[in-house]
Amino acid sequence: MFNIFKRSKSATEPQPFFFNTDIHCHILPGIDDGSPDTVTSLTLVKRMQSWGLKRIIASPHVTNLTFPNTPETVGAAREDLKKVLADAGSEVVIENSAEYRIDDLFARELEAERLMTLPNNYILIENPFVREPGNLDSIIFDLQVRGLRPILAHPERYSYYYNNPGRYEALHNAGAMFQINILSLAGGYGKIERKIAEMLIDKGLVDFVGTDLHNAAHADIIDRYLTSNDYLKDRDRLKGRILNDKTFV
Repeated sequence: MFNIFKRSKSATEPQPFFFNTDIHCHILPGIDDGSPDTVTSLTLVKRMQSWGLKRIIASPHVTNLTFPNTPETVGAAREDLKKVLADAGSEVVIENSAEYRIDDLFARELEAERLMTLPNNYILIENPFVREPGNLDSIIFDLQVRGLRPILAHPERYSYYYNNPGRYEALHNAGAMFQINILSLAGGYGKIERKIAEMLIDKGLVDFVGTDLHNAAHADIIDRYLTSNDYLKDRDRLKGRILNDKTFV
């Protein structure tokens, strides 16, 4: 009988990531909607290491209404995790930046020069999911004037661009680099998000990838993806093109 629940063809054995540095994940304990504690963080990091990751730049949410994190709260969580990892004998490198929602808190932190950046002045920013910020173009310009290099997190997840795909090219041409989620390619959000991520790859607009890992359910999705032919196809299209291991030295 046909298996009507059969997913994409399996690559049989899990394959490692084609990059060693993750720039987008939520594995710092207790400060956003990701890992709630160090025990969970340790488990998630071990799974990330099994994918071949050697360097993790955690990116906790910074949002005005829900997660008003600061360099102090994020730094304390990072040190808690580093201690647990050292006690466990892990050699993975843990650093942090942040995923900044474009809102009033972001504007204040920018003016105060308190942004948590990636190395070499890259900054991970996130649009609201309801609609594009009205001043997005001016924000991208202002960041560059200040010597910062904006990376727009998971553009494939902003549904208001789906009927206006030309906006992607306009933003990228304006200086916003794009980071797509491994979870999107794995189908973790749905078919449309994967389709848009593939379109961005086809157009040469993808500069970085990130796991956007929050929890064990996300890790399970990624585990399955790494045994699929979809992963092999995506790896071959992106390998050598993304900047994860080239930019943050």
